[in-house]
Amino acid sequence: MELLKVTDPEFTNYGRIIEGYEEEKQQIVEALSAKTPIPEGTDYVAEEKELQNLSASQKISNSLFGGSPMQFGWCNGHNTKLNCLEYHRSSEINLGATDFILLLAKREEIVDFKINSSKVKAFFVPKGVMIEVYATALHYAPCQTRKDAGFQVLVGLPKGTNVGMPNFTAGNQEDKLLTATNKWLLAHSESSEAHNGAWVGITGENIDIIGSLPS
Repeated sequence: MELLKVTDPEFTNYGRIIEGYEEEKQQIVEALSAKTPIPEGTDYVAEEKELQNLSASQKISNSLFGGSPMQFGWCNGHNTKLNCLEYHRSSEINLGATDFILLLAKREEIVDFKINSSKVKAFFVPKGVMIEVYATALHYAPCQTRKDAGFQVLVGLPKGTNVGMPNFTAGNQEDKLLTATNKWLLAHSESSEAHNGAWVGITGENIDIIGSLPS
């Protein structure tokens, strides 16, 4: 598939580049590199103490989320597949200690709680570039940019997101997509999430970008 860049006009439908905060971004990148692993698969930690306690994290929380409580975690590892798409009732902040690729679609393209994978676009995010992924953008785990390299990506979200699961009786179909606090998920039938009971809401090919990556 075509690999776009976050500097391309197309990205404005999904998010934006956050300007400034050069010292803060450098501090976060250094902590990600030194304090978080790159597993063979993909791991996610909603809140990482080594990132949460940074002065840079406090400053970003006060500005980008208007002082609302925010959690700083990471999603690291190796991945080349789509597998799922999720959305929140909030934006998400991403910043890579490595280059990475995001597979994105628009929530408005969901029809009857399903979306075809042909709607997904791939965006290259350079190391050290901080982005806001809008609440209206469908996203999931980052992808690596080379066959022989993994990724390390900051995930900044409102505190409590992706932690635990609200206990309630579903009142409509969207409620059945909720898989964790502030996390609505659409899975491809080939994904492990679908096999574990997640709503199968992605039709078409389970995109795999491995063939497009350099060694």
